[in-house]
Amino acid sequence: MANFQDSYLSGGNIDFIEGLYARYLEDPSSVDPSWRELFERNDGAGRPIFNKTLIEPPAPVVPGKEGKEGGKGNKAAAAVALAPQTAPTVAFEQDMKLQSRVDQAISAFRLRGHLRAQLDPLGRPRPSLDHMADVGMVDDKHFSATELEQLVESANVFPEARVKLKELLGRLRRTYTGAIGVEYMQMLDSERRRWLMKRMEYTENRTAFTVDEQRHILTRLSYAEGFENFLHTKFIGAKRFALDGGEALVPMLDAVLEVGGDLGLKEVVIGMAHRGRLNVLTNILGKKPDQIFSEFEGPQDPKQHMGRGDVKYHMGFSSDHATRGGKSIHLSLAFNPSHLEAVDPVVEGRVRAKQDRSGDTERTKVMPLLIHGDAAFIGQGVVAETLNMAGLEGYKTGGTLHVVINNQVGFTTDPSDSRSSIYSTALAQMLDVPVFHVNGDDPEACVHVARLVAEYRQTFKSDVVIDLVCYRRYGHNEGDDPSFTQPAMYEIIRKHPTVRTLYAQQLAQQARLSAEDSEAIKQRCMQEFDAALLRARAESQFKEPNALEGLWQPYKGGAHKSAPLATTAVNKETLRAALKKLAEVPEGFNVHRDVERTVLKKRQGMLQTEELQWSEGESLAYATLLSEGYAIRLSGQDSERGTFSHRHAVLHDVKTGDNFVPLRQFPTGKARFEVFNSPLSEMGVLGFEYGYSLDVPDGLTLWEAQFGDFANGAQIIIDQFIAAGESKWRRLSGLTLLLPHGYEGQGPEHSSARLERFLSLSAEDNLQVAYPTTPAQIFHLLRRQVLRPLRKPLVIMSPKSLLRRPEATSKLDELATGTFQEVILDKVNPAGVTRLLLCSGKVYYDLVKTRDERKDESIAIVRVEQLYPFPFDELAGLVAKMPKLTELLWVQEEPRNSGAWHFMFPRLHDLASARGQNPLKVGYIGRAEAASPATGFPQTHNLEQQLIVEEAILRGTKNGR
Repeated sequence: MANFQDSYLSGGNIDFIEGLYARYLEDPSSVDPSWRELFERNDGAGRPIFNKTLIEPPAPVVPGKEGKEGGKGNKAAAAVALAPQTAPTVAFEQDMKLQSRVDQAISAFRLRGHLRAQLDPLGRPRPSLDHMADVGMVDDKHFSATELEQLVESANVFPEARVKLKELLGRLRRTYTGAIGVEYMQMLDSERRRWLMKRMEYTENRTAFTVDEQRHILTRLSYAEGFENFLHTKFIGAKRFALDGGEALVPMLDAVLEVGGDLGLKEVVIGMAHRGRLNVLTNILGKKPDQIFSEFEGPQDPKQHMGRGDVKYHMGFSSDHATRGGKSIHLSLAFNPSHLEAVDPVVEGRVRAKQDRSGDTERTKVMPLLIHGDAAFIGQGVVAETLNMAGLEGYKTGGTLHVVINNQVGFTTDPSDSRSSIYSTALAQMLDVPVFHVNGDDPEACVHVARLVAEYRQTFKSDVVIDLVCYRRYGHNEGDDPSFTQPAMYEIIRKHPTVRTLYAQQLAQQARLSAEDSEAIKQRCMQEFDAALLRARAESQFKEPNALEGLWQPYKGGAHKSAPLATTAVNKETLRAALKKLAEVPEGFNVHRDVERTVLKKRQGMLQTEELQWSEGESLAYATLLSEGYAIRLSGQDSERGTFSHRHAVLHDVKTGDNFVPLRQFPTGKARFEVFNSPLSEMGVLGFEYGYSLDVPDGLTLWEAQFGDFANGAQIIIDQFIAAGESKWRRLSGLTLLLPHGYEGQGPEHSSARLERFLSLSAEDNLQVAYPTTPAQIFHLLRRQVLRPLRKPLVIMSPKSLLRRPEATSKLDELATGTFQEVILDKVNPAGVTRLLLCSGKVYYDLVKTRDERKDESIAIVRVEQLYPFPFDELAGLVAKMPKLTELLWVQEEPRNSGAWHFMFPRLHDLASARGQNPLKVGYIGRAEAASPATGFPQTHNLEQQLIVEEAILRGTKNGR
């Protein structure tokens, strides 16, 4: 007898056969007789020839004790074992071998069919991929004409169990190798695979659109094409980064909203770069074309916008979109700079904030939609950072719908020079998600995919990717000539009809919509755009983006001095009660012995001494804000414990592994405390937290760098969003950055948070840059950030060694009284001061220690705790009280070309000039200029620190200006 288990009952066929066998066990009549016969048979030893793990083998027969029926069974088994192979058995095995090849073909279509899909609208042949496993099976040539007529198992490609092979292959070909290619068989989640498989194969990956639906698709295409043509002819040479060639995006997005609305979607936050942005603004978000045209015209009075604003294809917008099904979906298009993918994590953060605020725990009401470029999706590292956050508890948003506008060229760079993968979407394979590739010249295929992925996202709360393969009719911008670098490609594009033209011709040929009807739709679009341009020119419609609406009405931006003061002090008994709670854990909770000693018992002791360290000042700020109803979110690498083991916001039971978060004892109302250890990412996570802060103006959102130096990795977010968002887009944020900073001999990457960079970005009251040195200061500073209505990003140079330095403590009374001090004055009598040392941060404690040891009251040491906005008036008033003052010196730990010196220099001269006839000598004391932020040798660091202190206290300045 043939060894079946070595032929077709093993390997790649086993999944298929197991499925049949499961059906057989439920109902033997539900499978083909040939399979039923196989499942009923056993081998010569009385065991089933099919996978023996699926059924128990019959009990062995003891010789001499078998019963009447048992004896017959043994004789039958022996007869089967000894019988020669008969003709039916040969035919049966041939059928099985054919089915095995059929199963391989089915698997090949599902797994590799996308490699044979007709995706390029320009019709260029794809590179040969026949060398890849299974690709060759996606072809009829592997079966004879006779075999194509045979009935075979459909493997659920059809609802019917058996169909003709040619029908089976035809359906697979239409499903997987037409205008849609799908990568989904790599997914580990079999439920999602089966869900997609059924919806694609039963429909052959097409939708039978009604005439009304086809008219709607054509109308959407007509408005998309008409808008670009109108701009191209009316604003010649103006940059607009047109959608020409990818117009199918518009009916796709429309379809996503239609399906999403029917499945409970209430809000969509969209992020995209500039390609097609204006088109999406007017044709999806409903921004009036009049207003867009007025932005091309520009403001009537340019002086009103000097130094602010942004180009029109970076601007955001929000609106309420009415679906054809009668649903309303709020749409927000996020503002975005030319750093193409930088907006991705910002959108994710905004969505998470909206979900948290509305209690959308199922994450079906608010969805992120990211529209990428092909070269940017594969090329920009922030895409990987954003994708990696998709399943993380602190950052998940229930699935992002990604659409890649695949122009098949990046500016002037061919795909072969911009990626190492077949597809630009290869990066998405890091997630267990499907990727749909669709030909942009087949709008019905595009809309079909859009509907399918919208349903998939709402069903599985998972990311999903659409690769819209299209082209770029013009250059990277409208003033660029793409034929310089892609002459062959653009010769094809020059002759290629638009997708609207092709679709109109198709509908006419199918007698679905006449050419006259199609032309009438086109003309109606152009008439509307003409009328809009007339209105834009007749009426000055140029206006800046809307701001301070909805949640933001109680808050303000602008000048710091215009903001009312806030009372940040808290009743002492309230503080004591909070500190007591922070020092306790639930009964039976097993705390790590070092945590019990250094955190809990220490706090219990503080109830007696009322002397607090940094961690308690910070924690009490959070506790009191939570008890007053303000939500707090803190994230960063190792933020739960704190890089320097100072925070311990999350305690871990050493026996059970359970967690206890002391600060979660305090929230009232809708307040909540969330702290998350972030992935090892700066740009992605900081972008996420910035986005989160945009939708939580009434809470405190913080991002903490593991070391302040690592903010380098998020510089784009800092430069383009945090520092410039208010000036460019009138968008406010109260995001707080905690950046550990200070020179302790830990080397170049663990010393400097690059204070100089934040100060160089500071202008027009855009930021707050602070360097607090006591627990009371951080307490009042964090509370001020929430309690006053001013919303500005706050950059805090937070400490390392000061976390536990004995001198850097505060009495509980300092939290119960006072407020944040922008300048902390010295205790010496100003009347006798001849040398004023201004400094920030840790160096103060080194300076004051040496000065006090010498008992030199001619030297005053003043801490500038808020560097920006610069507290000029307070310092000028102080200088005015020092009649004997001759030297005004800035002291810092950082090298001369770093830190605050270049920011302070002109401001110190302004202070000196205020003395009138008694000018002051202005000078610098600190490390010499250096290419690296700090030395890597502790001994060298200590020597440098000693020299700084000696120069400041013992010898005075040598460097002068």
